[in-house]
Amino acid sequence: MNDDLLQRARAIRLAVFDVDGVLTDGKLYFLPEGGEFKTFNTLDGHGIKMLIASGVRTAIISGRQSPVVERRAANLGIQHLYQGREDKLVVLDQLLAELGLDHEQVAYLGDDLPDLPVIRRVGLGMAVASAASFVRQHAHGVTVARGGEGAAREFCELIMHAQGSLEAAQAAYL
Repeated sequence: MNDDLLQRARAIRLAVFDVDGVLTDGKLYFLPEGGEFKTFNTLDGHGIKMLIASGVRTAIISGRQSPVVERRAANLGIQHLYQGREDKLVVLDQLLAELGLDHEQVAYLGDDLPDLPVIRRVGLGMAVASAASFVRQHAHGVTVARGGEGAAREFCELIMHAQGSLEAAQAAYL
């Protein structure tokens, strides 16, 4: 595991996720009556729950608005949800002021250009394997897994491993 990523991950107190292309595969499904649905990976969901249980706060900042995301965030216990916001760095700065945290204490997982200002500003800015190549080039690290296919789990486990909480979380299931 990359020593720089581990060093960065040790300081993380808030993990922030994009949704489309990160917690999902990036495909948008629109129903004839106007609704939509998204598919989420259960491995990612359990990773987020373990991260929260380890004491790291979580947030979602998404450019799109969806009741499905609201429901998923509630199911996982994600504490902070911001939807319909393309100005992700502005939202993050407001959240950090509210929580009394610094950018170096934030990890962010994204996939496309609207995520790039945050990826470049935070202590641990990562891209999923399926992210736009320009975004991958500017991230501190890139997951092995694609968005919606375990990338968020990988991200969560990286943080937990660096902070020494992953082994205990896994051992609880033995």
